[in-house]
Amino acid sequence: MLPTQRTAARSLGRIRVQSITQGPAVVHTPRTPGRSGQARTLASTWNIPPETRRIACPMRVSTYRGLATAVSMDTSSSKKPHFDKILIANRGEIACRVIRTAKKLGIKTVAVYSEADAQSLHVLEADEAYCIGPAPSAESYLRMDKIVEVCHKSGAQAVHPGYGFLSENAKFAERLAEEGIVFIGPPSNAIISMGSKSESKNIMSAAGVPCVPGYHGINQDPEFLFTEAEKIGYPVLIKAIHGGGGKGMRVVSIPSEFVDALESAKRESLKAFGDANVLIEKYIECPRHVEVQVFADIFGGVVSLWERDCSVQRRNQKIIEEAPAPGLSPELRADLSDKAVAAARAVNYVGAGTVEFIFDNDTQKFYFMEMNTRLQVEHPVTEMITGLDLVEWQLEVAAGNRLPLAQSSIPLVGHAFEARIYAENPRNDFLPDSGRLVYLSTPTPTHVFAPPLPPRGEELLEPLRRVPDTSTAITPSLRLEQGFTEGAQIGVFYDPMIAKLVVHGRDRTEALRMLRRGLEEYKVVGVSTNIEFLRTLAGHDAFIEGDVETGFIKKHRSQLFPQVLDPSPEVLAQAALYVILRDQIDPLALTSPGPSPWVSLGAQRFGGDVYERTVTLSKDETSAVPIIVTLKYTSPNHFDIAVDGSSPTTFNSVSASLTSPTTLAAFSTKTTIISQSPPPAVPVSTSPNSMERLHLFSADGTKTTLTLPPPAWLLSLDGDVLGAHKGALRAPMPSLVVEVRVSPGQRVDKGQPVVVLESMKTETVLRAEVAGVVKAVGCTKGEMVEEGRELVDIEEDVEGTR
Repeated sequence: MLPTQRTAARSLGRIRVQSITQGPAVVHTPRTPGRSGQARTLASTWNIPPETRRIACPMRVSTYRGLATAVSMDTSSSKKPHFDKILIANRGEIACRVIRTAKKLGIKTVAVYSEADAQSLHVLEADEAYCIGPAPSAESYLRMDKIVEVCHKSGAQAVHPGYGFLSENAKFAERLAEEGIVFIGPPSNAIISMGSKSESKNIMSAAGVPCVPGYHGINQDPEFLFTEAEKIGYPVLIKAIHGGGGKGMRVVSIPSEFVDALESAKRESLKAFGDANVLIEKYIECPRHVEVQVFADIFGGVVSLWERDCSVQRRNQKIIEEAPAPGLSPELRADLSDKAVAAARAVNYVGAGTVEFIFDNDTQKFYFMEMNTRLQVEHPVTEMITGLDLVEWQLEVAAGNRLPLAQSSIPLVGHAFEARIYAENPRNDFLPDSGRLVYLSTPTPTHVFAPPLPPRGEELLEPLRRVPDTSTAITPSLRLEQGFTEGAQIGVFYDPMIAKLVVHGRDRTEALRMLRRGLEEYKVVGVSTNIEFLRTLAGHDAFIEGDVETGFIKKHRSQLFPQVLDPSPEVLAQAALYVILRDQIDPLALTSPGPSPWVSLGAQRFGGDVYERTVTLSKDETSAVPIIVTLKYTSPNHFDIAVDGSSPTTFNSVSASLTSPTTLAAFSTKTTIISQSPPPAVPVSTSPNSMERLHLFSADGTKTTLTLPPPAWLLSLDGDVLGAHKGALRAPMPSLVVEVRVSPGQRVDKGQPVVVLESMKTETVLRAEVAGVVKAVGCTKGEMVEEGRELVDIEEDVEGTR
């Protein structure tokens, strides 16, 4: 298990945490020379003609350092030193990832954070940290002026943007260059060309790379776009021309859905990327998502670091990735890599980039989709099969150095998977969740970085035509990329990803076995997660065979979401044993060196009576039927147990003990059991949210959540204030109200959109569950609402129809 916030803070007590929100005006002064003592040359990349950008040429001398691609164009073999200090303009696991590489290289780091992230792990791990504004991204992580101000105040020479936020913002790259700060990324003209999905497709079409049929122009009139969709033919895909991660993307199957989907996609795109423009494409219904990692330097060197398969997605966002892509022939791998390298050369690309393709499983044809001009979330799987540190490569290129390896020398060894751990509820349409990480236990990482692999020694006639090396003996490895520790708060303002679990094995079978084992050992309490869903997915026969597509979840939904079975009598008995043992035992006795009389005396009573207790449990759902478990003490650490319910069961002389405050030894196994108290402000009721929860993790990672219902006398005092009639619509998660479409007295039909919410940068439309008249509206546009808040009350028609 990784360190907690407290231990991390203790080990990093030297950190200067500062705020610039009310700091003095900063006078921009030239940067000091680098460690070499030599002045750096600078030229704004967008002003360098393409034919001269990659060759040595005389330039004006400046002590500033501009874009990564604008550092000295000297073609000599001397290696330039790394930066002394860099700023990471991001948060979460990617900020921590960049900090780790910087520390390895002896580079000092500067973190920026919002008020909501004041105690975040990236703030604790950086050498310096500065608050740049309130929680909303637009007031903090998207504030270019504040980030530039921190650069000057801290002396940071370069900015690593991570992914998301400002990572693909050309204006940000240009602003940094104007301030004499290096942008660790591509030149702004490449960001503009490839960051625009419409322009990039035009460039690829001109280069002979096939593209999906669609409209990629600038006319954004809704009626015009509707007409274009009619020409293309349904289903169509509405997609934001900037950004990624599934934001601003909607699949439309029928014409009547187009207008609402277009408005929603534009609104989401504007909030996520600051640009509401979209393109319309034919939606290919059974594709794979295959992407190629490319890297380029300022001297014209461009290489492919092989492909990744990111087909398994939900809400148009990847959740599990692997490298290399399963089932590709060496010829097809070479063709994909060749097209990706050509795409990078076409825009004079520099740095890390990813060229994404839609791949047709049946025809083996691929179509250019887009290019992400940044480091991808899933870059660790590429690191694992190549043995490289891609962040280190970024820093090398940004310092003005050549790519560390030629194409023939880049390894392609074994197989790797990455599983994204999200705070979300897969059974509730993967809606994001938020809250405090009450308990977090992770598999033990074997490595912090990718285990090094020896580069290939011989030159290859066809360096891109490669077969993955599965014969080299390698030790299976596991990495964790996370930005949160136990006790951290998963908020509503940012992406709900908690961590990434990355594994590497000799071949796909071994790597998949490592992935399943890692997911079994990953335990989270406090928010809903997709861990159990990922375990089910990783064990699905089609996934094991590599038969993947972007519609994988929809296609195999019944197997991926099997019926939730009632907890077994054994699980109910374990929960009841935990309750009585924790109540009997002094927790200090579990760690004390000698036996405690409170443990050894057992439960014998005066007069020979034997201790007996009844524990009431229920499933974690509304209207669950209580289950009675009766336990009778028979001898030290032994109990007779009777479980009531649909199948009454008895267990005789069960040996049970608590080996730690969270570990029950019973039924010849050890079970992790975590108690979660209800929020103190929630009144007592029959709602599961108002009860103590017990989370039981079996040896195979299966999680069962039970509740301890309050006694009847306590319920009678408070009443069930959370009960509601059929027409009440409640917030499914903490959210921002984007739009309220009804008002009191208005008549609505069943299924009619009523309220639009936003959480974790994702929009959710709440629809009327009954036909009737709006009795009350309990929210307003722009308001933050908590989970369970009643937003709209609809009085159902007597007949249920208008």
